[in-house]
Amino acid sequence: MAQIDGLPPLRDVIRRHGLDARKSLGQNFLLDLNLTARIARSSGRLDDITVIEVGPGPGGLTRGLLAEGAAKVIAIEKDRRCLPALEEIAAAYPGRLEIIEDDALAVDMAGLAEGKTRIVANLPYNVATPLLTGWLEASWPPFWDSLTLMFQKEVAERIVAHAGDKAYGRLAVLAGWRTHAEIVLNLPPQAFTPPPKVSSAVVQLVPRAVPLACDIKVLARVTAAAFGQRRKMLRAALKSLGGDTPGLIEKAGLNPTARAEEIPVEGFVALANVFQQQTP
Repeated sequence: MAQIDGLPPLRDVIRRHGLDARKSLGQNFLLDLNLTARIARSSGRLDDITVIEVGPGPGGLTRGLLAEGAAKVIAIEKDRRCLPALEEIAAAYPGRLEIIEDDALAVDMAGLAEGKTRIVANLPYNVATPLLTGWLEASWPPFWDSLTLMFQKEVAERIVAHAGDKAYGRLAVLAGWRTHAEIVLNLPPQAFTPPPKVSSAVVQLVPRAVPLACDIKVLARVTAAAFGQRRKMLRAALKSLGGDTPGLIEKAGLNPTARAEEIPVEGFVALANVFQQQTP
């Protein structure tokens, strides 16, 4: 296996620092540096980019990002055990790696952005969806130029799904409303240490310049009602919203006998906007 830099192989780093992956932290380490470099490349050219990385662990993806030319990487790591390994990478790339010891869910990442900023991460499985929804629900346009994120494959398919797909749901509506999302790389369990029980996939999300006008809180409420009873027709599923359900559906231009998984993003935006107008 070819090395991408002059630093030791990741297996040696993990052994030397005692970095066994911990399930409680959602850790699964990707040790093939050729794969981490490939993930870094999938996010586009990095020579003038600040990259925010969440959960770098022993630094496999960190090294890939720096080797591929990222102007600066800001690595947010909760696990204190990983800090010495990351400091070794920082020494090898002077001035280009900033390490923040903190819980990513508590960090103001918008405040870390410097110029053109991307988020590229092998997200810890236990915080992956909350982090993504937080980035998608924040003020728009976002502080990030793109998101290139690894998820469990099942979650990745839910993010990129379209109306009519089995995986289509609330997360797909949110992602599809504000971004163009696609899977750019699939990874088998054997690529990780320890191997998870599921496959993984890297999703890239690029923000839409002008998403359809809609209140995010209202859209979240409408989709929660629709997908909360996804086997029911809209005329039944949306009753939980209260008010004139048939009138709501009619004004949104939708079929009352359709089910949530059949409604495209534009349909949910129309529902949310009509519902907001009807709500006192």
